[in-house]
Amino acid sequence: MFTFLGLGPLSLITFLPILGILAICLIPKGKDEANNKKSINCYRGITVALTFIQLLIAIAIYAGFDWSMPGVTDEATMQFVEKVRWIDLTGLPLIGDLHIEYFMGIDGISAPMIMLTAIVCFVATFASWNIKKAQKGYFAMYLLLDLGMIGLFCALDFFLFFVFWEIMLLPMYFLIGIWGGPRREYAAIKFFIYTFFGSVFILLVMIGLYLSTGTFNLIELTHAELFKPDSIFSGLNTTWRYLAFAGLFVGFAIKVPTFPFHTWLPDAHVEAPTPISVILAGVLLKMGVYGMLRICWPIFPDAFGYFQWWIALIGVIGIVYGGLCALGQHKIGAMDMKKMIAYSSISHMGYVVLGVAALNPQGVSGAIFQMFNHGTITSMLFLIVGVIYDRAHTRSLDAFGGLANKMPIYTALMTIAFFAAIGLPGMSGFVSEVLCFVGGFNAFPVLTIIGASGIIIGAAYMLWALQRVFFGQLNPKWEGPWDPTHKIYKTDDVNGVEKLALIPLAVIIIFLGIQPHYILGMMSSSVNGLITFMQPFLQ
Repeated sequence: MFTFLGLGPLSLITFLPILGILAICLIPKGKDEANNKKSINCYRGITVALTFIQLLIAIAIYAGFDWSMPGVTDEATMQFVEKVRWIDLTGLPLIGDLHIEYFMGIDGISAPMIMLTAIVCFVATFASWNIKKAQKGYFAMYLLLDLGMIGLFCALDFFLFFVFWEIMLLPMYFLIGIWGGPRREYAAIKFFIYTFFGSVFILLVMIGLYLSTGTFNLIELTHAELFKPDSIFSGLNTTWRYLAFAGLFVGFAIKVPTFPFHTWLPDAHVEAPTPISVILAGVLLKMGVYGMLRICWPIFPDAFGYFQWWIALIGVIGIVYGGLCALGQHKIGAMDMKKMIAYSSISHMGYVVLGVAALNPQGVSGAIFQMFNHGTITSMLFLIVGVIYDRAHTRSLDAFGGLANKMPIYTALMTIAFFAAIGLPGMSGFVSEVLCFVGGFNAFPVLTIIGASGIIIGAAYMLWALQRVFFGQLNPKWEGPWDPTHKIYKTDDVNGVEKLALIPLAVIIIFLGIQPHYILGMMSSSVNGLITFMQPFLQ
C-alpha cells in the first residue's frame, strides 16, 4: 500500500480535488480578454491534471487489488483500509455517546466503481472546454462533485457515506441550475427535491441503526448479533426492519432511478451541460445500486428476501417502460437525442436492478459489470450528442441525415456507442446484459422473459436514430460553412480534444467485450461472499 504525507491511496484519490478547488479559487480572473483567457486555461489545466492523477491512482489501486479477498461483511478482508476515530461526543441526550470513524476501504464491489468514476471524470473534463460562462465556479463545482463521488465508493462508515452522498447534491444542483439549458432551474430543483426526499429516508434509517447498535460501521451493521435486544431493528422479519429496508430502497432507487421515481432524470439530462450529463449517467446513477449492495441488502437480508420478487418486478418495469419511452421520442415533439438516451439509461439500469434482485453469481456479477459498462457507454453517447449540439445547436433527430458523408470519424464513434448500447456481441454491454438475464432467468424466469423484450425495443430506437442522423440525404443546411446571418452552422468532424474524450471510451468498450475478466475477475470473490452471507436468510 502506498501513502503520501500519511494519507493512504483512498484518501489521496478522494481529497485530491480539494487542491484543485483551492488553486482555482486563488487564480484571479483576468481584467482583459487576453488575461482572462489565460485564467480559463489554468482552470482547465488544473482540472485535467488532477483528474488524470486520480486516474493514475485508480490504476495503481487496481494493480494492487487482491482478487481473492471477499470483503463485504468481513472487515479483515477489506483492502486499502484507513480507519481512525473521527468524532467522539459523550453524554448526549437520548443517544448517550456518539462515536464516528473515518473508515475507508474497498472490495470487489466498490473497486470497479472507483475505476469507472476516475475514467468518467477525466474524459468529461474535455467536454468542459465548451463551457462559456463563469468558468472558475464551474470547474470548482466540478471538482467538488468529483470528490463526493469517489468518497462515497470508499466510505465504510454510514455517517461518512451519508456525508459524501449529500456533498454531491450541492455541486450537481448548481452545475445544472447555472450552466444548463433553458429550463435549467426547473430541472435542478426537481433533481434536488427528488434526491433530498430520498436522503431523508436514508438519514432516518441511519439514525435508527445507530440507536440499535451504537455504531455506524457498515461492516459491523451486517452482523445481527450486534443489535441490542430491545432495539427497534432487533430480531428478524419484523415490521420495523421491513419499513427500514423499504425506506433505504426508496432512497437509493430514486438515484438509480427506478420506476416510478425516474421522472427527474430526463429533465436533468436534457438541461444539464454535456459533461454533467456524462457524469450523471456515467457515475451518479450507479450510486443507488451500489447503496443497495453495500447497505440495504447485507444489513437487512431478511427484508430483502421478503421483497425480492417485487424488486425484480420494478427492474423489469424499468427495462420495458424506459425502452418504450426512448422509442417514443421518435414520435414526440422535437425527437431529442439526449432525451432518448436518458430514457435508455432507465431501461439499462433496469437490467442492473433485475440482476441484483436475482442474488446469484451470474445476476450480481452481471449487474456490477453492467454498471461499469453502462457508465462508459452512456458517457460516450452523451459526449457524442454534445459534439453535434456544439456545431448544430440542435439535438433533433429530424434535423440531420447523411452525416456519414461529412463526418466519417464521428459516424464511426457513434456507431460503436450505439451498437454497444444495443448489446452487440464483441462489445462490453453484451457480456453484462447476458449475465443479468442468465441470473434473472434462474431466479425469475417469467419476469426475465418479459424483460428480455427490452433488447428488441433498444435495438429499434438505437438503429432508427442511427439511420435518421447518418444515412440518406445530407440536410442542405449543413453543407455550407459558418453563416451567422442565416444561423447555418459547421458540421466539421471531431477535433483533437473530442477524440481525447471519445477514443479511450471506445477502446474500453471493445476491450472489455473481448476480455471481460479484467473487471469480472476482481469482483467474483466479493460477489460470492455477499451471496454466501445472504443465502441463509432467503430460505
